[in-house]
Amino acid sequence: MKIVYNELREFVDIAAPAAEVASKLSLAGVAIEGVEETAAGPVLDAEVTANRPDCLGHLGIAREVAAIYKKSLKPLHPKLKESAETAVSATRVDIEANDLCGRFTARVIKGVKVQPSPDWLRQRLEAIGEKSINNVVDVTNYVMFELGHALHAFDFDKIAEKRLVVRRAKQGEKIKTLDGAERTLTKDMCVVADGARAVGIGGIMGGAESEIGFGTKNVLLECAWFDPISVRRTSKALGLRTEASYRFERGADPEMAEFASRRAAELIQQVAGGEVLAGVVDVYPARHAEKSIELSRQELLRVMGADVPDRDIEDILSALGFHPVRIDDLRGSNGSITAVWQCKQVSWRSDVTRGIDLIEEVARHYGYDKFPLRLPAAKVPARRLPHAVALDRVIERVIALGYREIVEIPIVDTERDAIFRAEGVTPAVIGNPLAEDASVMRSSGTVSMIRALEWNLNHGQRDVRLFEVGKRYELRDGEPVETRVLTLGATGLAQEKTIHEAASEYAFANLKGDLDRIGEIAGGFEWMGGGPSWLAPSRAARVSIERGTDGPELQHAHHVGVAGQLARKIAEQLKLRQNVFVAELALEPLLKGVEDASAAKRFAPLPRYPAVERDFSLVLDDGTSFDDVSETIEQLGILELHSIEAADLFRGGQVPQGKFSLMIRVTFQSSQATFTDAQLNGFSARIVAALEKNLGATLRAS
Repeated sequence: MKIVYNELREFVDIAAPAAEVASKLSLAGVAIEGVEETAAGPVLDAEVTANRPDCLGHLGIAREVAAIYKKSLKPLHPKLKESAETAVSATRVDIEANDLCGRFTARVIKGVKVQPSPDWLRQRLEAIGEKSINNVVDVTNYVMFELGHALHAFDFDKIAEKRLVVRRAKQGEKIKTLDGAERTLTKDMCVVADGARAVGIGGIMGGAESEIGFGTKNVLLECAWFDPISVRRTSKALGLRTEASYRFERGADPEMAEFASRRAAELIQQVAGGEVLAGVVDVYPARHAEKSIELSRQELLRVMGADVPDRDIEDILSALGFHPVRIDDLRGSNGSITAVWQCKQVSWRSDVTRGIDLIEEVARHYGYDKFPLRLPAAKVPARRLPHAVALDRVIERVIALGYREIVEIPIVDTERDAIFRAEGVTPAVIGNPLAEDASVMRSSGTVSMIRALEWNLNHGQRDVRLFEVGKRYELRDGEPVETRVLTLGATGLAQEKTIHEAASEYAFANLKGDLDRIGEIAGGFEWMGGGPSWLAPSRAARVSIERGTDGPELQHAHHVGVAGQLARKIAEQLKLRQNVFVAELALEPLLKGVEDASAAKRFAPLPRYPAVERDFSLVLDDGTSFDDVSETIEQLGILELHSIEAADLFRGGQVPQGKFSLMIRVTFQSSQATFTDAQLNGFSARIVAALEKNLGATLRAS
């Protein structure tokens, strides 16, 4: 909304420069994007929020300026030279769709001379980006930007039967609008019609067949109020956005209709001559009763945490038009804690309906900077959500592994969601979606993670590691169910090239290693081969966590999620040109595992004696897993066994075909004494013998 500064000064007597006014308006909640110089003087570019339709006109902005500078708003008093003939005798208005049109006024002006607009009118319209058409049409546009209420002028001689009817359109009814396009209407749209056909789309645009031209002699001036929802739906359905629809769909002031009509008639008479027929046809079937709102100082203190002087409260509310009146028993006492003001609920501020709304008006004009920076007292002691400490530990570990946190919108495309949806899951479909590609709540965190990785790759970021703590959604027995999940995604390099190491691509082993590091704080993960169809079969796994049942000796594996590389077929379908790895874990069992593992920890003194490592280079058959090796060693029951790690893997060379070389590092630790060579040789012999017997392993010759 562009505001001509000189026009603003016609409503409120201010001498401050335009830049200062713009700054103060922004601090009071009406954002001014900038100030530019035009032939009509400085012009302020205001960013008006959807709840402030009153600021879509110079009058509304002037009311804000008056409150800021504690000035009185100059009232407009349109003066008409009316003829003896009355408007009621010349035309008639019928509203057949009361739910679509709440008020309709009509004035008739005869004998006008349509011609180019005078300079002052043309310059002001051009300053706010409006094209000058002719003096009559320009006046309707000028008044719309002046008072914030749209009007329309018809060529009265082209109105059949000299009457207007506000009705629903007939299904398939056509109208040629002022922009020259022929539009097909539906039965839920509001039209203004004469005795023969539709002559305008209610609240949006008039028809071309009754437009004002240079041959027009008699004018019918319409100023009405149309239902915001109806205007919005019609505007969207027709793809037709106008300054009129912009105002009506935000909720124009129904009480302004007659005044705006009178103001426009006055200006038309000034610039185009003619005589205005006496009175106005005003059909107002649902006039609202005047209501009042109360503002109490006790509530102001509770909400804002500090007081505002009586004089400031009354000056601000008076300047904004709320007419405050003290109604408490101590109304002669300034600063009374029991002070209560009764205010008038004004028609141009439909967003102000409660005392809290008046407090906001007082606070923003008094200045938020004048209130102390402190939080209100909490009625309920603050406490952290369940598993909050465990979640912090998981997030800290994931970040330490080099992943960056993201927050994705959980509304996704139906087709993409189906790719990653588990069997038997019923998706949570949105009843009134914003768009076709945002019509279902995600059934897995993976679909959003793939979208985030795809966005980064498409924007030139090749090496990406991301994680998200979010929710997946489904329907069970018709009821929505939300499950918290931890989702990881990675692609590109795992290790950049350095002077010591070559670059290495992120692989499934990296993902498994990262997940194992996360699983350490939950007591460790168990891995099983296989996974959903959207993962590559050879690089997919199911992840479980051991959980206790009734006693410390009883354990069972709890499935928590899947991990692996995105299948080639899915990657090609999504046009991903490099390997992508993802993991999705149910968060609740993981966090419970973290808490159980933390609770099971017991103090153990640091060993007094050194640990000893022994390396074994084994030749094993293909298909033998590291788990098989470690399990075989653990079953020996060597109490001094501390850890078993895989140190190196080798194929080819002197290793026979169908076999591979695996070097394992076994660490022994005793809290009783230093190991002797005999003890260590005994442990080693037992380990080699068990591996030879159970797995057919042999020691590799050096």
